[in-house]
Amino acid sequence: EGRMIGVLVVTHGSIGEALLASASQILGAAPQQVATLSVWRQDDPDDLVLRARELLEGLDAGDGVLVLTDIFGATPGNVASRLLQDGRIEGVSGVSLPMLLRVITGRNGSLSDAVQRALSGGAEGVVHMNSDRCCDA
Repeated sequence: EGRMIGVLVVTHGSIGEALLASASQILGAAPQQVATLSVWRQDDPDDLVLRARELLEGLDAGDGVLVLTDIFGATPGNVASRLLQDGRIEGVSGVSLPMLLRVITGRNGSLSDAVQRALSGGAEGVVHMNSDRCCDA
């Protein structure tokens, strides 16, 4: 019963750390089973994959891990793609604060549910504020 899906945020530089710090501030506490991996230009991708796998071991309590990364096709995304195992480690790119919050606050279902929450949180977090006003209809 108290099991939760782990979350690993793999990003350029300190974006992931900043997103996690902001999420923690909004939620009022640092979430459990969430880690970040910062990717810098000089890092060796093979070394990053090894570091990521170590983090994943600590994050997976039996229900799998969702890996969130910033840009599909860039180095952090390529590192993330080397970690994926269908149904065990799933990856979603385009990480944002709305996406991270949506995932962190709903991790008690299946890993596929968490993937859907990431996708919907990311999409619904993008709003053209001039035209998409919530309340003037």
